[in-house]
Amino acid sequence: MPLQPATGRLRTHRRINRISLALLCLALLGCDATNPGIAELTGSTMGTGYSIKVAGTQASTDLESLHRRIQARLNEINRQMSTYLADSDLSRFNRSRSTDWQSVPSALVDLVEHARRVSERADGMYDITVGPLVELWGFGPSGTRTTPPAMHEIEALLPSTGYQKLDAQHAPPALRKTAAGLQADLSSIAKGWAVDRIADLLIDSGHTNFLVEIGGEVYAQGEKRPGQAWRIAIEQPLYDRRAVHRVIELSDMALATSGDYRNYFSAGGRHYSHTIDPRSGQVVQHSLAAVTVLAESCTDADAWATALMALGDSSGPAVAETHRIKALFLVRRDHGFEERVSAALSRLPAWRTMLLRSSN
Repeated sequence: MPLQPATGRLRTHRRINRISLALLCLALLGCDATNPGIAELTGSTMGTGYSIKVAGTQASTDLESLHRRIQARLNEINRQMSTYLADSDLSRFNRSRSTDWQSVPSALVDLVEHARRVSERADGMYDITVGPLVELWGFGPSGTRTTPPAMHEIEALLPSTGYQKLDAQHAPPALRKTAAGLQADLSSIAKGWAVDRIADLLIDSGHTNFLVEIGGEVYAQGEKRPGQAWRIAIEQPLYDRRAVHRVIELSDMALATSGDYRNYFSAGGRHYSHTIDPRSGQVVQHSLAAVTVLAESCTDADAWATALMALGDSSGPAVAETHRIKALFLVRRDHGFEERVSAALSRLPAWRTMLLRSSN
């Protein structure tokens, strides 16, 4: 999802391209803030909402102070990485046509380098420079479209895309584009990064049991209450309604999901999702409906969910096996959905526990 200002009306239509787990968690799993000893802090950021549950606490002025610090940190991240805020650090870099080094916050350098590592391991199918193509297809800030763009429009943008054309350095922190028209869009990784930064803030504040969720990207630490892990719903990739596919217990781990069923349009009997093939500039065409990734950091989970979704039902599972990624693939079939579980995920104790419970 493109990063939008923290203030203003939130988007609630099909252009939301990430799967929000918060409502499912609240409505179906009973993890609400009325439970004794669980405080909930909520707000808006990056064009979506956030929900933070802290266990083992009572409402107090300390929590009010914590909430203010959380919102301030999220506002700072948005000012650095938003493609909707014209004066964000990333927007200023994108507007510039200079191919010289440009000073940026160190957080942007860290995230660009992190994205590049995922791009290299994902055979180039993950690329944070395809924003102009996303916009051309009608999945960016300008609005929707009902027909695919012309091939000549796509070909005109391809020379200005490619993660290899974006360089980063740490001393001093700076970015450089080797194609003047190149633009970076961190929407596929920045919410995960923000989740990790808020988790760090909570840990530094002395909290050991909490759940952080921003726009469907999640990190869980410790337990909801003694002996009970945090429980997260994985959604079925349905176009017309919302339903839970599976529930998993999460502790000291992050989770992110990418799918084809929240941000799309149909034309000429074909389904066009928001995921772009960086090599051709076309939207991907495959049977993979959704990917859920579990990882130690939400930054990784967020980026890899997008990367595996772009790779599809054939290459995605193979790449997940090569890099030992904990991934659940839901593939569309005539009879419903085929579930594929990577070896790394199948060995995860929490996954095996939930499998046993769901079979009872």
